[in-house]
Amino acid sequence: MSMESQLRMHLKRQAIMLASAAAATFAAVEPAEVHPHVFAEARLDVILSPDHQSVKSLRHLWRFDDLFSSTVLMEFDKNNDLKLDDNELKAVADTVHSSLAEFNYFQLVTQNGKDVPMAPPPHMVASFDNDQLIILFESQPKTPIKLSGKIDIGVYDPTFYTAIDFTDDDKITVEGLPSTCTKKVVRPDPDEAIAENQKTLTDAFFNDPTGTDMSKIFATKLELNCAPEG
Repeated sequence: MSMESQLRMHLKRQAIMLASAAAATFAAVEPAEVHPHVFAEARLDVILSPDHQSVKSLRHLWRFDDLFSSTVLMEFDKNNDLKLDDNELKAVADTVHSSLAEFNYFQLVTQNGKDVPMAPPPHMVASFDNDQLIILFESQPKTPIKLSGKIDIGVYDPTFYTAIDFTDDDKITVEGLPSTCTKKVVRPDPDEAIAENQKTLTDAFFNDPTGTDMSKIFATKLELNCAPEG
C-alpha cells in the first residue's frame, strides 16, 4: 500500500475514532476530553465579484504545526533527501485534496442559516516554509452568493481531528464590502456553544458519529450582515 493510501486511511480512521469519542464526551458533558491532533494557522480571503455585489470565491492558506509537517515530510520523501521536490509536493496536495473532499474541504458557508453549496476546488498547492507544511487553495460557490441577509464563512473540521485557527481577526478578510453590509469576526465560546446546543450535539453524534457537522458551532467565522435585496 502506498504512503498516500496509508495517510488517507489514517485520516479516515482517526475521524471515526474521534467522532465516536466526541459522542461519549458530549453525552457525559465532558467537552474537555476531545482534543485535536493536528494544528494549523489559517488565513481566509473572501473575494467579491467585480461589482462587489456577491461573494465570488474563497482563498485559503493553512500553515500546519511542526509535528504534522515532519510526519508528512517523512511519509512523502520518496528519495530520502530530507526535502520534498515538486512531484512529492504535488502528491501531498493531491492526497489532502482527495482526503478532504467528503468534508467539504473544512469549509463553513451559510446564508440565512442554510448551507451554501460549494464547488470542489480544482486543485491544491503544497509547499514548505520554515519546516512547516503550507496548503493553499481557492474554492467557489456553485453560484455566486448575493450580498443579502446574513452570510457566515469559516473553516472547521467536523471530526475534531484538526484545529484550524485564525490567530488574529485580520486573518479573515474581505475587501470592497459595500456600505449596505457590515462585517465582524465571530469566535464562539466553546462552553457557551455546548451549553446552548447540548441536546442537538448528543443526538447528532449518536445518530451518525461520522457524518455530523455540529462542530461548526465552534468555528471562528466571518459574519456578513447585508441589507436584503429590493
